Amino acid sequence: MKKLAITLVVNDTEHELLVAPNRTLAQVLREDLGLTGTKQGCQVGDCGSCTVLLDDEPVNSCLVLAAQVTGRRVRTIEGVADGNRLHPIQEAMVEHGAIQCGFCSPGMILSAKSLLEKNPDPSNGDIRQALSGNLCRCTGYQKIVEAVADAAQKMGRA
Repeated sequence: MKKLAITLVVNDTEHELLVAPNRTLAQVLREDLGLTGTKQGCQVGDCGSCTVLLDDEPVNSCLVLAAQVTGRRVRTIEGVADGNRLHPIQEAMVEHGAIQCGFCSPGMILSAKSLLEKNPDPSNGDIRQALSGNLCRCTGYQKIVEAVADAAQKMGRA
């Protein structure tokens, strides 16, 4: 199978890659770039564990072909913290006990980040809607919603 040359910016670093046309963004992130924070769950777009930000919008990276993202910006969970300093959403998730197994956490955090960048003062309904594409089997959702609301407050005061 002929490979395609693509260029994408992942977490502010440009990458030039040769990829098979059927490779997903999730596969390229995990296998080619070693960014294993992007999880592969259902691989059909139902669970949200593979959520990344594509040009600041949450997408299921298991449904996006890598060739479709050439020239675009991708943010993974590895690009959320500022060095060793966690992002306020990450801090709030830990403080509220909203992270258990951690499988859904990267997608939840990226979905929440996208929401708070657009709406710095979301209602609980707004938060639930923004996270509706991400499934969690451990915490239930209340702690996650509380963490995102707390992060919004803290970010608004910063």
